Amino acid sequence: MADILSLKESVLVYLDRSGGLKKLCENCKHFNGTQQTEAVYRFCIGVNPADVLELDPVLGDCVLHDPLKATALFQSVCFLAIKTLSLIEKIHMESQVNVILKFTHLPPFPEYTLDLSSFPRLCRPLRPVSMEGLVISMTRVTKYTQGARFLCTDDDCPCSTGFHHIRVHAPGATESATVRNDFSCMMCSSQLKEDVKFRVLGDKQLVELIHVKALDVLRGHEQSSMRYQSVTLFLRDELCNSMRIGRYYRVLGIPAHVHQWPNITWSVEANSVQPWEPVCDCKVSARFQELLKGTASSPWRFSAIVAHCFGLDVAPQGLYNTLKLSLLLSLVQTRIDEKDTFHNLDLLVVTTDTLILDRLMTYSLSLAYRGIRHQATGEMFACLSRDEHGAGTANIHAGSVLLATGGVCLLGDLSYYRKDKLDSIKSVMETRTLSVFIPGKKYGEDADQQLSFPVQCSFWAVTDSSRRSGRADCGALGAAEMGAVPTQLADAFGLVIECRDRVGEQALLAQTVHTLQHAVQSGKPHDPPCWEFSTQDYQELVAHAQGLQVELSPAAEKIIHGYYMASRRVRSQGQGVNMSVASIKLLISLAEAHCKLCLRTQVLEQDAVIAVLLYESSVSLKHGASALIIPPDPVFPCDLGDVDGLCKRDAALDELHQLILRFIYTNAPGADTYITEE
Repeated sequence: MADILSLKESVLVYLDRSGGLKKLCENCKHFNGTQQTEAVYRFCIGVNPADVLELDPVLGDCVLHDPLKATALFQSVCFLAIKTLSLIEKIHMESQVNVILKFTHLPPFPEYTLDLSSFPRLCRPLRPVSMEGLVISMTRVTKYTQGARFLCTDDDCPCSTGFHHIRVHAPGATESATVRNDFSCMMCSSQLKEDVKFRVLGDKQLVELIHVKALDVLRGHEQSSMRYQSVTLFLRDELCNSMRIGRYYRVLGIPAHVHQWPNITWSVEANSVQPWEPVCDCKVSARFQELLKGTASSPWRFSAIVAHCFGLDVAPQGLYNTLKLSLLLSLVQTRIDEKDTFHNLDLLVVTTDTLILDRLMTYSLSLAYRGIRHQATGEMFACLSRDEHGAGTANIHAGSVLLATGGVCLLGDLSYYRKDKLDSIKSVMETRTLSVFIPGKKYGEDADQQLSFPVQCSFWAVTDSSRRSGRADCGALGAAEMGAVPTQLADAFGLVIECRDRVGEQALLAQTVHTLQHAVQSGKPHDPPCWEFSTQDYQELVAHAQGLQVELSPAAEKIIHGYYMASRRVRSQGQGVNMSVASIKLLISLAEAHCKLCLRTQVLEQDAVIAVLLYESSVSLKHGASALIIPPDPVFPCDLGDVDGLCKRDAALDELHQLILRFIYTNAPGADTYITEE
């Protein structure tokens, strides 16, 4: 008894020092403002385990290893404080005080960490643990019983009135453990009956969490035989709707075995939830740093060489350089910033040889922050199932698009998609939201419900131009055959790239030799380039470039604004093409991405030129050429096999730079007032 009193004294001292008593008084004012008398009154108390251990090691040990006992101690102290200070007159029994301990953190030791990649197979004590994972599904918010009042059916028993029999929810308990019709009175053993008007309801939501590495199996590469098991979280009351599908979180919770005869399931009662991102402190490799120094004389050469040497395991040097550069720009630009704003760059590749390009895009997917390759047998958006944990509500499972949150979703060849699926993709890309319809009758609700989820991923896709056309007219000068992809869907993609063999049979022969050499002598370099970079080098480069904070220079801003005004006038009058404000956003995004890829922090005029050339090529492929006549492959007009090739490319880009300026001066009135003649 003395030990219990000592622990309660320590609890009181901790509540006084931490401000818990002051917060308790404020919460009591809220309950006094309502006229309704409830069975239980819920109080959330923040607990810092480190401070508790410093104050009283025995109490700290109790908080970390026996949270139910610690909750009872805090409950007793809070009840005494409420009665002593006359904070709530409607509370008569200690059992009416429902205390929830909210842990600020846990000790950074393995004993307090639950690694979802090595799922526990043994019974563990009911104590708080920390875990990190990805949300792959969640249910709607439903109701559960926080507490209920029971009365004895024997009128002569003292328990037939008052608040002697109060039941509250405990971690791991089912609804039947709180509310049932076979409870007996502790004094006379008569049957208890619930006083329904005193039942207190709360919100409940179920979430499935899985280890981060589980998504590696969805990248499209060969994986090990390891399998990952998800864990079910119970979110209650203020924690409901604190998690989103496809996002990472760090969760503090209490594991528990949920008994639902004849099954026993393992779940976790969440105690606190915080957004979490894997730490990636990547530095640029020495090879790229040396290349950066060697190409400092030209603002274009570093990115050109990076793209030229990219993906050599899939395609030989010199082929698909524009696509490689665009893939790297998309990887660098796809991210969620500190303000939770998503930046994306969607790519649609038009080709007659989808096999090699699909392999190249699959290889690039491994460099993404999170890369998901959509499988034909999988769900693209979201699917519904009935919850298996007793709630009976709809459980929303993430498809490829939601799982790719913050990264890239590779759709593959759009020629194999049905028209209704292509229309759904177009709608999602235009609105950047995903709607899920939940029929009420099927999932135990009175009314139907429609939920919306933000779509925060970049889309990559390929279309076979040799298949039937989805376009009514493809006669515009410079326009490309899009195969089965309608023009409206092509417009939803930010960038459309046509990969054609500029040297015909020579390109086919080079690809054939490259494929055969890798098949016969796998892992050995063939015709090693002047610059050799590993996949890890590219991973570090992309990760580092993503984190760069760039600023748009006045010169780059003037180029982008001038081109937009000139192109809007030319295309809207001559071709009826609507140049919306989204065009400026895409141009700025391309310029920023090229600046990051070049490891700079200020967007130069040359970055804006690359953005204009890529964008103009894309619009020309969709709607035909305009007054700005550029070559078919303006960003890589010549071979980059040696230094002479790099010099020729610099000279060609300088000429295109002047061509863009003349186009702006001619078609954008007043351009000469904000662009300096060169």
